[in-house]
Amino acid sequence: MKLISKIKNNKWIRIISNKYLIITVFFVFWMLFFDTNSFLIHKELNDDIKKLEENKKAYLEEIINDKIFIDKMKDSAEIEKFAREQYYLKKENEEIYLIEHEDSVKTKNK
Repeated sequence: MKLISKIKNNKWIRIISNKYLIITVFFVFWMLFFDTNSFLIHKELNDDIKKLEENKKAYLEEIINDKIFIDKMKDSAEIEKFAREQYYLKKENEEIYLIEHEDSVKTKNK
């Protein structure tokens, strides 16, 4: 009996066995990990928001580059230059020679 009463009177045991402390710890644990609005879900959502914002920046940069390209293509000389470089188009009675360097030629891996 003395041992049990000695344990019950121990300062730390009294603090740990306090029902309000137990309920508070349980509540905090529940809110952090198991609730539908838990800390872990908020962290996941924040990470998703960061990724989407990065995608947004990349797409905005791409839109700006495309607008610059469209403005550039309003000139007929630029259209001709683009067609010749990208699609290898040519005028009548004109020959085009493609020069490929060794390091730019794709080879089949054996």
